[in-house]
Amino acid sequence: MHLHREGTPTLLLSTALLCFLLFAAWRWMAWPQWLLISLTLALLLVYAIVVLFFRVPRRVADADENSVVAPADGKVVAIEEVTEGEYFQDRRRLVSIFMSPLNVHVNWYPISGTTSYFKYHPGKYLVAWHPKSSTDNERSTVVVKHPHHGEVLFRQIAGALARRICTYSRPGSPAAMGTEFGFIKFGSRVDVLLPLSATVEVELGQKVSGCNTVIARFES
Repeated sequence: MHLHREGTPTLLLSTALLCFLLFAAWRWMAWPQWLLISLTLALLLVYAIVVLFFRVPRRVADADENSVVAPADGKVVAIEEVTEGEYFQDRRRLVSIFMSPLNVHVNWYPISGTTSYFKYHPGKYLVAWHPKSSTDNERSTVVVKHPHHGEVLFRQIAGALARRICTYSRPGSPAAMGTEFGFIKFGSRVDVLLPLSATVEVELGQKVSGCNTVIARFES
């Protein structure tokens, strides 16, 4: 496991702030020692959470080409048939994964193929499980065309805490299942929109592991 490059500015600022607060507390605050120790432990705990947020686990996708793997860690919060109005303009099967601030926030390609579409949308910061977050929040849409099963759309959606979506996909670039295509800072969600013919392999409330859990399958 290593730390994600997107965390460098945040981690540098957090380290400097932690050092300043600890120095100021122990140097200038006339508090009892037990209170200073408690403050130190609390600050170190918050710092550890920030560091862990940017962790990047070592994972390898070993699913077959008929599988769609989870693009993110988290919990399945929606499985439904919806009308996709940005790209397909038709009915699709939606699988939505909510990522809490404690989840890994790396995003992985759910299928292999070629990137056929990318668009970033500025927007609001509603809580990620809000019904309108898919259309009103800051988000990035990526479509990958599989050589045998057609196109799959997946959308990174900012949440109430997220303030930056990082997407590395660009039209024409190759996509390999289980490789990184983006990162979202703090709480957020990822929607996957599948053809209606795809069979969903997860249930509502199920916790999934990005790159590893098969969330759907295409017909062979």
